[in-house]
Amino acid sequence: VQLQACGGGLAQAGGSLRLSCTPSVGTFSGYTVGWFRQSPGKERAFVAAIRWGGGTTLYETSVKGRFTISSDKRDRMKDMVYLQMNNLKPEDTAMYYCAVTTARAMGAVRLYTNWGQGTQVTVSS
Repeated sequence: VQLQACGGGLAQAGGSLRLSCTPSVGTFSGYTVGWFRQSPGKERAFVAAIRWGGGTTLYETSVKGRFTISSDKRDRMKDMVYLQMNNLKPEDTAMYYCAVTTARAMGAVRLYTNWGQGTQVTVSS
């Protein structure tokens, strides 16, 4: 499955952005879809994940209550996973990536594959 991530941009602190992840080829069936972020000089870090079809979600502590991951499956339309980001903070500034895994561990970055190209989120104070 090849992934496309989009929806990043510039927001003010306290603002909102919604990221989207979709497979350009294939579907999310059987996968857990995760969002990750990476700032310059830092390692890629887990943000949130959702099991496709089952709806189980997992969030990194600092985004709980501010970010919501969701899935959307409609007939004849591409599978979508969204990351709604509210009450953004300057420390949320990063390149955001989506990826998939078939592993049970939802938060393990090393178990994810098929990384999308990333979408930049910049939050100004």
